[in-house]
Amino acid sequence: MITSNLLSDLRGLLPETEIEESGNPNHLLGNDGDIVIYPTSEEEISQILSYANENNKKAVISGMGTKRGYGGVEEAADILLSLTNFKGIVEHTVGDMTVTVKPGTPFKELQEHLAKHDQKIALDPPFSDFATIGGIIAANESGPKRLGYGSARDLVIGLKVVYPNGEVIRTGGKVVKNVAGYDMNKLFIGSMGTLGVLSEITLKLRPIPKHESLVLLSFEESSLENIKQLAVKILDSLIEPVSLQLLNPSAAEEMTGKSNYTLAIAFEDVESSVKYQEDFIKNLQPENTSFTLLQEEEAKEFWQKFSNLAPNGIMTITGNETEAALKVGVKNLDVFKVIGECELLEEGFNVKVISHGGLGHGLSEVIIKGASENVLAAIHSLRESVKELKGYAIVKYLPLSMRQTMNVWGDTPSYFFLLEGIKTKIDPAKTLNHKRFLGGL
Repeated sequence: MITSNLLSDLRGLLPETEIEESGNPNHLLGNDGDIVIYPTSEEEISQILSYANENNKKAVISGMGTKRGYGGVEEAADILLSLTNFKGIVEHTVGDMTVTVKPGTPFKELQEHLAKHDQKIALDPPFSDFATIGGIIAANESGPKRLGYGSARDLVIGLKVVYPNGEVIRTGGKVVKNVAGYDMNKLFIGSMGTLGVLSEITLKLRPIPKHESLVLLSFEESSLENIKQLAVKILDSLIEPVSLQLLNPSAAEEMTGKSNYTLAIAFEDVESSVKYQEDFIKNLQPENTSFTLLQEEEAKEFWQKFSNLAPNGIMTITGNETEAALKVGVKNLDVFKVIGECELLEEGFNVKVISHGGLGHGLSEVIIKGASENVLAAIHSLRESVKELKGYAIVKYLPLSMRQTMNVWGDTPSYFFLLEGIKTKIDPAKTLNHKRFLGGL
């Protein structure tokens, strides 16, 4: 009856908007809604949030659904606000190298449009075939090329945001040189949609590089310490790889068919510069390693496959095996300790661990597969190890029933009171993405 009344209210409020009852009751990952609404304009989003705020209804935000298993402990809110129909490019200023886009725009479609003008967004987020630009920004996603690209937070120059009470605000601007006042963009980037719905996103662009290649160094006998020595030489040199990613044997086997520790070193520049850097790595190549060079399309295909290594919210889930994915942040070269710890997890908890980490920025991804109780025990063990390194481990993907038994965001930081105060000020009724973020915000 409550759902029927809500459905009737919303259809009366938005007669031209697509509204339906949820098609995913009891979804494995939760974060669903009793009613699903597909707005096509900022005005409709504002009306929906205003209604929810005034009537004490909860709303969750979704794009394509790749991040459905990322945070949140609720099976369903009253309203699932799907932005899949709220998409498209608002403005592309080729000369200024900026683009303004609606949040439901698939990242792949956006890149394909920009490529016609020899431009791109310098990001390589997970699930790039399916993820929307709004979800990428809301989660502050980045990939293995973060070493050269930076994160989503580094590329956004302006936002339009619909607050939980329906008010629309603008932060930043539409030009790169915008230095007046506080950088309010950063308040919303990475906040997991708990402070407002992004309705427009303005990003700075980069020219598509003239040439791209990928060097794969597979270590047949070397220890992690030997790989570390090579990584230090590369980081201390004058070459500028956009990625220096260490793959554990399980990750390397998934990507290359070889079960060895592997360094994936990517270059993007004019062809002569890329060739020089490839030769530099060739001259540093240690004994008992194999050198594989992937050029242009082969390199792009590798990274495309790499972006889909981890489980995501729209994948088909089969079998009894549980999967979890974690984002681990530590000091630069402590990535080696994280990857080494993953070896111990496999031996100690009877799980399969696929892991890789960025040397130069300290972020790793760890995918754990196995029986539920073993996966949870492995997560706990890894977190304890990361805590000793003064880092953090966030669980980015886990079934709802397991997320409800643990704090997927880890311990609340000392500055949590500031985050709590901001949430209370902007969303006192806790309308948006309730309990989706750090500390139950």
